[in-house]
Amino acid sequence: MRIGRTLILVGAVLVVIGLLFTYGGRLPLRLGRLPGDVEIRGRNSVFYFPIVTCIVLSAVLSIIMWMFGRR
Repeated sequence: MRIGRTLILVGAVLVVIGLLFTYGGRLPLRLGRLPGDVEIRGRNSVFYFPIVTCIVLSAVLSIIMWMFGRR
């Protein structure tokens, strides 16, 4: 029974990720290009570190794990 729930959860996560990849460009705020992400452009290189995106994803995933961890 537990493995079935895990497979359903993994499938749902994959569907959400697929939808984000498909329709992510149409969202008003694009993950990876949020205000506060660090981008340094040189002559021949670009350094990009999505710090705000990492913080937002961490908070969302922490809330989701907290909700599923409660029983």
